[in-house]
Amino acid sequence: MDRPLIVQSDRTILLATDSPSYATARDLLARFAELERSPEHYHTYRITPLSLWNAAAAGNDSAGIIEGMRKLSPYPLPANVVFEIEEQMSRYGLLRLSKEGSDLVLTSEEPSLLMRLARNPRLAPILGQPLGGGLRIPMGLRGKLKLVLLRLGWPVEDLAGYTPGALLEVELAQTSRSGEPFTLRSYQRDAAEAFYAAGSEHGGSGVIVLPCGSGKTMVGLGAMALLKRQTLIVTTGITAARQWLRELYDKTNLDEDLLGEYSGLRKEIRPVTVTTYQTVTYRKKKSAPFPHLELFTTLDWGLIIYDEVHLLPAPVFRITAEIQARRRLGLTATLIREDGKEGEVFSLIGPKRYDVPWKELEKAGWIAQARCYELRVDLCPSVEDDYVGQSPRRQQLVAGSNPQKDEVVEELIARHAEDRILIIGQYLDQLRRLSERLSLPLITGGTPQRRRDELYDSFRRGELGVLMVSKVGNFAVDLPEANVAIQISGTFGSRQEEAQRLGRILRPKGDKSPARFYSIVTARTPDEQFSSNRQLFLTEQGYRYYILRGEDLDLLDELD
Repeated sequence: MDRPLIVQSDRTILLATDSPSYATARDLLARFAELERSPEHYHTYRITPLSLWNAAAAGNDSAGIIEGMRKLSPYPLPANVVFEIEEQMSRYGLLRLSKEGSDLVLTSEEPSLLMRLARNPRLAPILGQPLGGGLRIPMGLRGKLKLVLLRLGWPVEDLAGYTPGALLEVELAQTSRSGEPFTLRSYQRDAAEAFYAAGSEHGGSGVIVLPCGSGKTMVGLGAMALLKRQTLIVTTGITAARQWLRELYDKTNLDEDLLGEYSGLRKEIRPVTVTTYQTVTYRKKKSAPFPHLELFTTLDWGLIIYDEVHLLPAPVFRITAEIQARRRLGLTATLIREDGKEGEVFSLIGPKRYDVPWKELEKAGWIAQARCYELRVDLCPSVEDDYVGQSPRRQQLVAGSNPQKDEVVEELIARHAEDRILIIGQYLDQLRRLSERLSLPLITGGTPQRRRDELYDSFRRGELGVLMVSKVGNFAVDLPEANVAIQISGTFGSRQEEAQRLGRILRPKGDKSPARFYSIVTARTPDEQFSSNRQLFLTEQGYRYYILRGEDLDLLDELD
């Protein structure tokens, strides 16, 4: 089947996986649609307004998308789908927010649209009096306006510009302080430049989407070198924060006295300050204010970088709405949020400015090849009574922490005795049980930072061949030597978590050997269903899961 797309009037698209044009069609769909299901022969995508707005913001046009689908579909495209693509993509840029003197003004080429919006009760508290053919907006409501309009189906192109921020002469090193030659890879440079947009009104806010292991931190450094402004960087934890600080010192001209860590352990505020989401959202009790949110306005930041931007917690969303005059760069491997708040990232950080298919970077050798396996085991008889008749949440906990998985883990460790193995799980009791059974070191949220650093360093040096981590290992842990990941449990159907965990082993290896990602699942339970949901994003990127019974590990030799 040379034309593998079947476009349906309900805005879903079926993609035949056995077509010789499968990869071409998959890459086209990734620009403007979201993968929903991925059984063996036909994958199901859905077109949504947000996916189309992101496509438009990234420079795609509706005519190109429609023509691409026509070439790959054996049937005529439904008229309503063609209309939806044209209509939704035309909405991005139809409303523009600009600055006139000390005022913000919302304008449109369609005055009737502004009139309708002015009468909307949800916008009445935000919109001011007419001004120069547009509507006046109070400066402090810039973020709230964009968020409300997006929820009404009208994305705003924000051209109001940004406060310059304090100057900081950031330059990328040609030779790192560790003595290695350094230059940005072509896609890292392209991503930084797409965000910067030559300093024009079209740049300065947005999200860069790149695979784990592809060097998103380098994109941040590239953006800083283009802007040359004081920068606040918000990360997922202390380990990630210190990795940023090491890279900043190693690969830029910035000396240590210009770099600060603002965390629970240190309170350094310097021209480049790195903090964590946990620190800025800390408060003594639920009703208390957030004392560290003022960090966002303490210095004259010219740029705020949100690492793993899809994880933005609600209080940071709020402060981001209030500081829309700052340039904002979001970095992530996937914009997916399981709470459906991708629209908030779009409104408050900015639209997707750049992404690249994972398989494209794999083909170029920038990330490792990866082979993904789902290993299914039966529910252990010893926990059957604790499973039957329980609530769905309880059943998932029992199935996810199934003791039957332990033997498979043990066999995989023996099979990969010469490799560097990460074992990742969700449930602490399960991790502790396995850690004790196999005498393996374990890192959890309760592990002191010094102990975490010791274990990570031992793993990097090869003194540890196997390391167990809880969900604290999902993000920004730089362990380039890891080439095998064993997932023993996860956060229900979290697609972004699956992508992040695979990303732990995607640093390219010197011998070009493939990485291996094993997910151990309890068959015929919610664990199996959630596993299928978790795999969706990676399937969209071109990865395929080989499914085996846990007792059939010998068949891995045939698959390899």
